[in-house]
Amino acid sequence: METITTEVLVVGGGTGGTAAAIQAARRGAKTVLVSEGPWLGGMLTAAGVTAPDGNELLALQTGLWGAFLRALEQRQPGGLDHAWVSFFTYEPRVGAAIFADWVQALPHLTWIAGQRPRAVLRQGDRVTGVRFDRLTIQAQITLDGTELGDLLALGDIPHRWGWDDPDQFSEPSAPGSLTDPADPLHAMVQTYPVQAPTWVVVMQDFGPGETAPAIPPPPDYDPTVFEGAWQGYGPERFLDYGRLPGDRFMINWPHHGNDYGVDLQRLVQGDDAWTAWAKAAIAHSQGFAHYIQSQLGRRYGLATDTFPTDPQGLGGGAFALQPYYRESRRLVGLTTVTETDILPRPGGQVAPLPVDAQGKATAIACGNYPNDHHYPGFDLPLAPKARRWGGRWTGTPFTIPYGALVPATVDGLIACDKNMAISHLANGATRLQPVVLAVGQAAGMAAALCIEHNCHPRQLAAGAVQQALLHDPIAAAAVIPCYDLPPHHPDWVAVQQRYCDRPDTYPVDGISGVTPIPASPAPPAQTVSGPVQRGPQGDDWQLVTTALGPTPWPLVTLCPAVQQQFQTWQPGQQVTVQAIANPHGPWLRALATM
Repeated sequence: METITTEVLVVGGGTGGTAAAIQAARRGAKTVLVSEGPWLGGMLTAAGVTAPDGNELLALQTGLWGAFLRALEQRQPGGLDHAWVSFFTYEPRVGAAIFADWVQALPHLTWIAGQRPRAVLRQGDRVTGVRFDRLTIQAQITLDGTELGDLLALGDIPHRWGWDDPDQFSEPSAPGSLTDPADPLHAMVQTYPVQAPTWVVVMQDFGPGETAPAIPPPPDYDPTVFEGAWQGYGPERFLDYGRLPGDRFMINWPHHGNDYGVDLQRLVQGDDAWTAWAKAAIAHSQGFAHYIQSQLGRRYGLATDTFPTDPQGLGGGAFALQPYYRESRRLVGLTTVTETDILPRPGGQVAPLPVDAQGKATAIACGNYPNDHHYPGFDLPLAPKARRWGGRWTGTPFTIPYGALVPATVDGLIACDKNMAISHLANGATRLQPVVLAVGQAAGMAAALCIEHNCHPRQLAAGAVQQALLHDPIAAAAVIPCYDLPPHHPDWVAVQQRYCDRPDTYPVDGISGVTPIPASPAPPAQTVSGPVQRGPQGDDWQLVTTALGPTPWPLVTLCPAVQQQFQTWQPGQQVTVQAIANPHGPWLRALATM
């Protein structure tokens, strides 16, 4: 068996692992990235979730996440404005090509595909590398970027799986008892140890009058499972949820759809159990696609050229190369992110910043998604963390501390995906694609800094990671979220640094007070004029313009300078905006006002 020695080893080519490897190598560390599949990017590519959620506000489009969006804007024919669940939808191949190009351009990075981890190498309390199917890699720092936290189990590194004891973290949304049958949530907890994954399938609109190939029903197909899937939405609105360029649709639908949560313990019970679950999950998604075609007509079929053939014979074609996992094994870290850490401060619109014993902020990544859990057939009441901003609903921002990436008792390892130290409940907000990408970037930076300083991750100061991320010459990343602080603002670094050093001055409303700086609109933005009127929410606007038809267009924005203009308008006022029209939103995404 071949043995390779490197400085940094990243195991797993998912969202976090890919980001970690890129960042470590860009920093100059000799890095090896080992992936199981042929595509990098995980959720953002191979799992088919190409309608990413969260971190959509311009102020949060930083680091590798912001760079990924800019690359998509340049490469994706037809642009990114197609769906209503996300402002950014794209073909999976385009995303995979971006990550592959980034990786292949780095002289310090070696990518090895088609290998699975089989054992974690340890010397006492230190991880020293990983043995794979056909090679062994020894490394000074190893990063677990696997989808299910495989290295945590293989290396006997303390971790959690599933629900936490309600008394452990005192979270407001925790069920009263996990074992009391009288508790109304008892059945849900027993049925779902973790959130249900989804095996995404991509469908194609072949056009009016066209007949797509028939989608056969899987064995034991039961159409009643999917009845009412788009009730309350309607077929067109349902399809537009995850509309992709080229009249395609990402099918990742939670309401009587293709979330699949049957016997989820199989995910961590070995290869045979996992394969049995995967085949059943794919069959479930095939059944949903068959149901859609049978109900909505043969103009809709499978987009069979979306994914390459899967080497394991699972997925490929119209079916994603891997499941969209919403939860993993979770590290027992120096710090654990709980539900309280992601909820807005009393009377505010942002979560509290994590701090160390010296009163310094330890945040190294940002997120803003509402807490969202998936348990088919059940509803888990959750403490609210959403607000109105830019003419629409968005989640309130929170941060991830460096200590959540570092094992409490083991050296030589950093977590860089959904396997970081979080509670089961907090995972509903931290699991989203942009957050995991940011966590991966921070983990990769931390690994490179450990090499530079010849120290263990537990010895590395969070401030060193913050400084490196804020000053990265290629993809500088925010560590403190402020609604009004976009990355192109000249005071961006200074304000970020201020709150890192003095987290006690961080405003509860998340508004730093900087002078707004408009963004520079890019194609396919168009200039549209007309009077505005109030929308149905009372704090939103609609633009009345004959240029886009007789119906008023809702106006939304991700830009803080435009949001500030929204607050000054009066009904009937004549305005001119540079915007991108998304008829499937439907809305005009305003990039600038004139």
